[in-house]
Amino acid sequence: MTVLTATMIGGVLLIIALIVIRFYDRPPPLPKSITLPDGAAAQAFTQGDGWFAVVTTDNRILIYDRVTGSLRQSITISE
Repeated sequence: MTVLTATMIGGVLLIIALIVIRFYDRPPPLPKSITLPDGAAAQAFTQGDGWFAVVTTDNRILIYDRVTGSLRQSITISE
């Protein structure tokens, strides 16, 4: 086995190990359903570490806790 072959095999193993490490620590799953305030309809969705947010058609951003699903913060977007 040549040095180049050993280097290539080592590189492939390293890449596989990094992919496994990266995706092993996944965030908790999202709740099965989200209860929006009365009159609110979802327009967009985004998520981060420990939270997720829903942008509504009435110009609000609703930030929820990812684990409990409870509303953390409501932000009104001014036009």
